[in-house]
Amino acid sequence: MAHTLHAKAVKDCTVLSLNVANYLLSLYVKSHNFGYAHKLFDEMPGRDVRSWTILISGLARTGSFRMVLQLFRKMQVEGVRPNQFTLSSVLRSCSSSSERLIAKGIHGWILRIGIDLDTALENSLLDVYVKCGDFRCAERLFETRKERDSIAWNIMMDGYIRIGNVDKSMDLFNRLPFQDVDSWNTIIGGLMRNGHERTALELLYQMVKNGTSFDKVTFSTGLVLASTLSLLELGRQIHGLVLRFGIHGEGFIRTSLVNFYCKCGKMEKALPIIKNVPLVHLNSLNPKTTDDEKMTEIVTWSTLIAGYVRNDDYEGALQTFVSMVREHIGVDQFTITTIASMCANLGILTLGQQIHAFIQKIGHAMDFHLGSSLVDMYSKCGSLEDARMIFKKIISPNVVLWTSMISACALHGQGREAIQFFELMIREGIKPNEISFTVVLTACSHAGLLEEGCKCFRLMKEVYHIKPGVEHFTCMVDLYGRAGRLVEAKEFIARHHISHLSSVLKSFLSSCRLHKKVEMGKWASKKLFHLKSFDAGSHVLLSNMCANKHRWEEAAKLRSLMQRRGINKLPGQSWIQLKNQVHTFFVGDRSHPRKAEIYSYLDELIGRLKEIGYSSSTAELVMQDVEEEEGELLLGHHSEKLAIAYGIISTPLGTPIRIMKNLRVCSDCHNFIKYTSQLLGREIIVRDICRFHHFKHGPKEVEEDDDDEESLSGESIKNSFRSLSLRKPNISTGIHRLFKGFKNFSQYFVYKEEMEELVMDMEIGGPTDVKHVTHIGWDGSATVNDAVMGWENLISPELLSVPSDPWRRSFDFSMAAQPDQPPLVNGSAS
Repeated sequence: MAHTLHAKAVKDCTVLSLNVANYLLSLYVKSHNFGYAHKLFDEMPGRDVRSWTILISGLARTGSFRMVLQLFRKMQVEGVRPNQFTLSSVLRSCSSSSERLIAKGIHGWILRIGIDLDTALENSLLDVYVKCGDFRCAERLFETRKERDSIAWNIMMDGYIRIGNVDKSMDLFNRLPFQDVDSWNTIIGGLMRNGHERTALELLYQMVKNGTSFDKVTFSTGLVLASTLSLLELGRQIHGLVLRFGIHGEGFIRTSLVNFYCKCGKMEKALPIIKNVPLVHLNSLNPKTTDDEKMTEIVTWSTLIAGYVRNDDYEGALQTFVSMVREHIGVDQFTITTIASMCANLGILTLGQQIHAFIQKIGHAMDFHLGSSLVDMYSKCGSLEDARMIFKKIISPNVVLWTSMISACALHGQGREAIQFFELMIREGIKPNEISFTVVLTACSHAGLLEEGCKCFRLMKEVYHIKPGVEHFTCMVDLYGRAGRLVEAKEFIARHHISHLSSVLKSFLSSCRLHKKVEMGKWASKKLFHLKSFDAGSHVLLSNMCANKHRWEEAAKLRSLMQRRGINKLPGQSWIQLKNQVHTFFVGDRSHPRKAEIYSYLDELIGRLKEIGYSSSTAELVMQDVEEEEGELLLGHHSEKLAIAYGIISTPLGTPIRIMKNLRVCSDCHNFIKYTSQLLGREIIVRDICRFHHFKHGPKEVEEDDDDEESLSGESIKNSFRSLSLRKPNISTGIHRLFKGFKNFSQYFVYKEEMEELVMDMEIGGPTDVKHVTHIGWDGSATVNDAVMGWENLISPELLSVPSDPWRRSFDFSMAAQPDQPPLVNGSAS
């Protein structure tokens, strides 16, 4: 339209009119066509202050701050005197780019030439001082003003609360002559950012009592507050108000509602909020959709995906992601990062590779956040080489990316390589943070690098002045313990006064089990008992220590104590995925359809392994008073051995075997896998709860401590496993359907001719049962026709079981409702 009018104005010579030229200039600026705007501006014969202001204000709104300042200087050179609107735009640019000195110069120039300071200009000056951190000038300007509107009060409140001065901000709020909705939003949002959610909740309630109407920001803030405090009922009532006012379809509110239900674990309520809006009107191919609407829709869908991942519904996350791609909704880097994180949690290497291919296809830049997510994803899926490849592609990696790479090396047992990356990071001038030291200490612990770990610990305290946390202390105790320095570990605990930390004591107890130090183990156990942290793992560790010393009565007493206390030990299980189907094995499991073949081959394999040096560690690992021959039988049927045997008989020669385990691998199984790899020339990759173990032609690995869960072998223990009624992982159908769905979108994803085995990486507890997501609709109790009818039901803080805010408020809540008063809103969203 602007081009057409411009051509017509040129044709009939009306473009020479200043009013017409200014009108055309404003059209170009409003359509963000700054190329033509600059060209027209340069050709205008007699530019006035309005011409300069149109262009400067337009550039300021789009964030072109340096260009704004250049135009302002040029305007002064040409002798054009700016008005209040021009100066407000220039000061806004100074505020956004933190140009405090330039802003002070402009302020002085305003005073010197005598330009009238109206309310808007004074607020602009106040805003630039606050955002640049010059509170001395801001306070002086604020206190000397004759008229202070609500915007000025809000600027000062927001400024103080941003630097953490809650008391000063609350004092200003209490002094406010008129508290409008913006004031309430400012103080409530600021309190939440500073961790005072309880106080923010009380203010939200008082805002309702004062009769202040909510706006969109209030509704969004209230939903964030409800999700932070896990107040589902409060969020439902706010949702009801949103429905009543008819603003539930607006993008900003929809995103807040989706975020609230996702964080409260109510995915069945979050999904319909998106499904109720026709995608055809919101996808990126629709020319009528504005950029803001597109971005809001992307954020909403990304929030839903993040909610599925947060609630461990990975299939729902993948299906939602596929829907985004199918409906041409833009995929931003946050979405990609979330999906990569999900692949890392699952350990599905092939799917992670497809996501990586999709990233390359749509052209997302490999920044620090995305790069670190992919490094983490590949490392947790068992491909350290791919993680290294991603790391090398990033130019000038930051501390997050360096830490991800160090963590990847630690996860794969490459302790010395982790140290090398850590030292290279320091040489590159990158300052390590707390997490960096945690992962490097973990790497040293798993690799048995005692000297290097102690050096890193001293470096953290003495050079970088980082106060050690629980994780660092636990790593150091584990480091000493694995090296057999239990006396030094105990002295370390006493020297740093950390005997009250349960994670430290459990690590020490694990080391006592490894090195058969029963008395030291009892010391740690007593400490844990007094801390009420003596869980199933601690019971098992102490019991196993007694059994190792053939103190069967003590071991039996501990087992009996576990039964009386109702403590159930997590049964060990291993699983392997072949052809989109997960096969799970418990110790001594005979439920597999091919059990006869598995046990026959396993017995034959163990016999062949003994011929080349393998021997069962029955004296150390069998935790029952049985004969040696029976002990060998119990060890021979550990879950990972069954899974490996099945993998060998079910895959072609040369195919890597990938096994996942929900607990640690014992030393006997470790030796078994090493000799198996050497005998058969097969690469075997095992992931337990600590890290990956790579075996290729019998490599030597640093032994993990052998507190294996399956050391409780025997019929009685097997029966207790069955009594837990643990289901086998049932994800084959879902995984098959997901991959089929991805193949339907082959224009978006790159596939190999043959899919590799899927590595299922789960935390302790075993494989996740991926639930199939079905269409979920509203239950009918939260519709526009049945929305809330008033404010009286908004639940008061007294009715909410939320811990009190430790920060003592300095304002009066005498107007707050008492517990016996009626609630504030009739009805809620269900």
